[in-house]
Amino acid sequence: MRARTPIALLAALAAAALALGHEAGPTLSLDDAIRLALGRNKDLKVVSYGRGISRALLLVARGRFDPAIVANRSAYDYAEQLTPGFAQVYTIKEDVYSLGLGGQTPFGTTYSFSASVTNDRYSYAPGNNYLTFGGFQVTQPLLKNFGFGANLENVRIAKANRAISDLQYQQSAIDTVTSVIIAYSNLQLAHDVLDAARRSRDAAASLLEANEKEYKVGAISQSDVTTARFNVASQQEAILVSERTVRDRQNQLRELIGDDVFLEDEPLFVLAPMQVPDVSVNLRADLARALAQRPDYLQARLGIAKNRAVEAAARNAVLPELDFVGGYGYNGLGSTLSASRAMVEQRDNPSYSAGLQVTIPLTFSVGRGNLRAARLQRQQSEEDLRRLEADIAVNVASAAGQIDTTKKRVVADREAYALAKQALDAEEKKKLVGTSTTLAVVQQQQFVSTQEVNVSIALASERQAVAVYDQQLGATLERYHIKLASE
Repeated sequence: MRARTPIALLAALAAAALALGHEAGPTLSLDDAIRLALGRNKDLKVVSYGRGISRALLLVARGRFDPAIVANRSAYDYAEQLTPGFAQVYTIKEDVYSLGLGGQTPFGTTYSFSASVTNDRYSYAPGNNYLTFGGFQVTQPLLKNFGFGANLENVRIAKANRAISDLQYQQSAIDTVTSVIIAYSNLQLAHDVLDAARRSRDAAASLLEANEKEYKVGAISQSDVTTARFNVASQQEAILVSERTVRDRQNQLRELIGDDVFLEDEPLFVLAPMQVPDVSVNLRADLARALAQRPDYLQARLGIAKNRAVEAAARNAVLPELDFVGGYGYNGLGSTLSASRAMVEQRDNPSYSAGLQVTIPLTFSVGRGNLRAARLQRQQSEEDLRRLEADIAVNVASAAGQIDTTKKRVVADREAYALAKQALDAEEKKKLVGTSTTLAVVQQQQFVSTQEVNVSIALASERQAVAVYDQQLGATLERYHIKLASE
């Protein structure tokens, strides 16, 4: 069903009718309430920001491997005494220009491609000296900081967090829809209880009217009239309490669908009939379905993936550092920049470097401590997943059992209600022929009213049992054909 906009809802308030002494509001179906809540619920909006935040943080994690351009310009001017013991001091000026492209790969390699020019000028020798270089340098870890496990830890965690944020939004949507269904059902129940209270008052008023007529002709005593009047008066409290409950339940529903102003003179919604979905329960299949699609369970599995990424990085960090450091390029030296650069372009003076750099901690305390903590955190998350599986199994079984129980309650309470009405009819007939009393009729009226309320409560419980069952399976959005917008 197509959701009404807030403007359409406000416009519909112009439709006038009396209900509880207030102007009747628009007809609000369950589908309308769900659509409004998905678009305007404040809690859901807050959770939705997590998706954008997680994607921004994933961009940060991946950005670690983006290459960067590095440019440098520096100047030096210093004095030097070339011959000890002599007062002659010479000045040296040096300008350095460099431009490079460098970065790091997910495998751990750091690299730099660069070109530089150094211009030296000496006070004791005329002219300029230009030293140029063009080439690359690379550092490749061979133990610590080597491989994807050591270098993609933040990316893997950020990717898991992105998926978790989507699941959190999905879970929040499921919880919001479930809350709307329960609130809508509670509002329907409040209206049903109010209607029952009014019918009970009307029945009491009819009994009083009949008693007053019988009293006038001397068929009954004054005490029968008094009892009937007391019965009418006692009904008013139930009506007042029920009217208050209707208003409170409507405010709870309105808060869920995004309203934030709650006035006593606002029109009351006219509710559309709420249908109970047909549900087929299969505990074994239901449990498998819950484990396959419940957002909280999938979040827990992603939490284990995050802990495994941390453990992999911690395991690598225990290793000693052994890095290969090397480079290759060409040098040029001349009195002019063009001459020096020509040597580089012609590859006249190749140069290279290669070596190993080793760093071995004496105790490895930090690495061993981090690895032990990471391993325990991963084991803890796995145990927590097993605990969650048991909780889900219990909750799914309980939700499925509630469906069966509430269906039986509806049947039993309807039968009891029908019997109570039969008993009331019989008691009223007995009173007409003088074989029963007003008190007996009043008691039967109260039984009928109680059983009518019990039927309404059982129906509400059945509606809510199905909503909770869908929530436990993670199937709420599927049930109501809801597809969440992508980030």
